[in-house]
Amino acid sequence: MKLPNVINELQSANEVENFLKDLCTPSEIKAINERWEVAQLLFKKDKSYREIAAELKTSTATVTRVARFLFSESNNGYQNAFKRIK
Repeated sequence: MKLPNVINELQSANEVENFLKDLCTPSEIKAINERWEVAQLLFKKDKSYREIAAELKTSTATVTRVARFLFSESNNGYQNAFKRIK
C-alpha cells in the first residue's frame, strides 16, 4: 500500500500526527510544518516573500520553492488542501 493510502486510512489528526512522528525525523517534521506555514501566508497574498521569510525565520529559497508549487500547475496539492479546509 502506498503512503497516501495509509494516511487516508488513519482515523484522526492524532493518528496522523503519531504516524508522522514514527515515520519522519524531528527535522523532517519541522521542515514539513515550516512549508505548510509558508504556504498559508503565501495563499493570503498580503506579504512579500521577504516578509514571510523574516516572520517565519526561514530562507527566501524555501518561500520561493513553496510558491513555485502553490502557484504553478503542479499536482495542485496545496490548492486542494486549501479548498478542503475552507
